[in-house]
Amino acid sequence: MNPLRKHDGVWFVYDGDCPICGMAAHALRIKQQLGDLHLVDARAEPNHPLLEVIHDQQLDLDEGMVILYQERFYHGEQALRFMSQYGEAKGLFNHFNRLLFWSKRLSSLLYPLMRAIRNALLRIRHKQPIDNLNLGMQPIFQPIFGEQWDELPTVIKKHYSNRPYSDDKVIVDGIMNVECHWPMTLAAPFYRLMGSIPLVTEYGIRCTVHFDSFRNSKHFGFLRHFWFVKRRFYSFRSRMLSLGEDKVIEIMRFGFCWKMRYAWQDETVKLIHDGYGLYWFGHLIPLPITGILGRGDAEEAAIDEDHFAMNVTIRHPIFGVLYSYSGRFKVIQELP
Repeated sequence: MNPLRKHDGVWFVYDGDCPICGMAAHALRIKQQLGDLHLVDARAEPNHPLLEVIHDQQLDLDEGMVILYQERFYHGEQALRFMSQYGEAKGLFNHFNRLLFWSKRLSSLLYPLMRAIRNALLRIRHKQPIDNLNLGMQPIFQPIFGEQWDELPTVIKKHYSNRPYSDDKVIVDGIMNVECHWPMTLAAPFYRLMGSIPLVTEYGIRCTVHFDSFRNSKHFGFLRHFWFVKRRFYSFRSRMLSLGEDKVIEIMRFGFCWKMRYAWQDETVKLIHDGYGLYWFGHLIPLPITGILGRGDAEEAAIDEDHFAMNVTIRHPIFGVLYSYSGRFKVIQELP
């Protein structure tokens, strides 16, 4: 017997600590012909049998509520569209939901904003993610590398060992060479605005990089410190976010981001350029500016169990190499 058949009517699984989700769950009125509405607070009932089924379906409750109806799951944006379609045409919430989420295009625009507000409210209330998929049990980058994770050298695994929803911190320290060629200086105001790479040329720079996790997100944080000899100290922050499979974005100030694909090839971790964009309120907006800024590619290779080498190159289709930095790093703080 299909285990989902015992869940007759409409089942609504939500985050009881989220004011928006709680309001939606208790204000929803469904059409009578759909049967009874059953509410499951995932925080209050973590051992509910339906939670195990949702886990098997790999539906992340931190990304959105789940509705089960007639053996079909509706998650996040789809759940809101289900509510707008099958909710009773009475009550302020149902009218509001029908107005905003009747259109697939409109709901795809609005849902990431609603999710961002939800996450902000949970942070304000100091609530941890539900993590019903147990993502905090494995490194953020393990699913990005996929089956290749087990092939990675020890030092690369140390480098990428941070788990989501945690206080994990890994620190590496090394010496870098930075080269900035003249066409790149034309874009210096833009890069300074973004708070990103230092547009200078200098060799033998001490650089320390902190890789941070955060208790309320799946982001992989970077904090880079440059101790220049001829210039003042410089630092900048960014954060990486997985888009699924091998796709990752590195987000800088104002949401500007570099899109890349991760691969393990020829005993080297390759970060392959996939364009630029803006990441605003959960939306990734492509920016067709590679022909202007050039493409950025990077590589990392193990030296031994504690040291690795890395290099980043920005290459323009006309002017050639605009910028590069490279160095050798040692992992000076790793996870226990």
